[in-house]
Amino acid sequence: MDFPASFASQISKADGLVEALPYMQKFRDQTFLIKVGGSAMEDPALVDQLLRDIVFLEAVGINPVIVHGGGKAISRAMEASGLEAQFVGGFRVTSAESIRIVEEILSTVINPRIVDAINAHGGQAIGVPGYDVFRAERFHAKDPSTGESIDIGFVGQVSYSETAVIEEAIGRHIVPVVSPVAKEVASTDHLNVNADLAASALARQLQASKLIYLSDVAGVLKEKDDPESLISSLTTAAVEALIAAGVVAGGMIPKVRSAVDALQAGVGKIHLIDGRIPHSLILEVFTDLGIGTEIVP
Repeated sequence: MDFPASFASQISKADGLVEALPYMQKFRDQTFLIKVGGSAMEDPALVDQLLRDIVFLEAVGINPVIVHGGGKAISRAMEASGLEAQFVGGFRVTSAESIRIVEEILSTVINPRIVDAINAHGGQAIGVPGYDVFRAERFHAKDPSTGESIDIGFVGQVSYSETAVIEEAIGRHIVPVVSPVAKEVASTDHLNVNADLAASALARQLQASKLIYLSDVAGVLKEKDDPESLISSLTTAAVEALIAAGVVAGGMIPKVRSAVDALQAGVGKIHLIDGRIPHSLILEVFTDLGIGTEIVP
């Protein structure tokens, strides 16, 4: 039948909802571990839109759990304190003074901002200090050029996660927002943890159906800086070959390897998506084509 042209956009929106329906039904009551980081966190409008999308996930019966980064804000705070940001193999060198700045920025700036935004959009969220969840061993980085082990200070690698506070929040339909700081197993010291690796560790412990990395990269690209060369899907078996070929390089290497570890430990699927794209989370989860790279067993 004929209908007014002005109805076209409304019908298109309805088509999108119908496309999303089977995914909503499939993912109800499942846990998604969402790691939020990169320059997408620097744009308040993008952060606000992303957190509205996370409220949408919760509203349709999915259990989102957030682990956030904060690297750029931490580097700015260190610089303001007269400390130079140094990295070895992608890991921040963290002195006793630096770990205090890391915790201050994560717990008083970034974590509350995320919690407040979720609550403002009608969701419910709770900030969870990472040291209440993550237990870690001290971590020595390797010099990329020599392979030499280097002490980088108060930096940890997660050994296990204590998830009672997370599971209680999920049971009450509250979104836990977790910072990447751990308590050292052998002491009461707090350790800085790479947020990608923290997210992977928590996803493994929770047996999440999805581990979603939201950052400022489109996913895995065959050609650097060419978004048209996006690899939409790859298997764990293909990852090391892509690393050897230089397709996966730099900071993507620990991210992708942590994704493989999570899959091998029982996490259902990994997604690498660009948080700078409006509604990238919704497009990846609830549409047939998706928008980033998925990694499957």
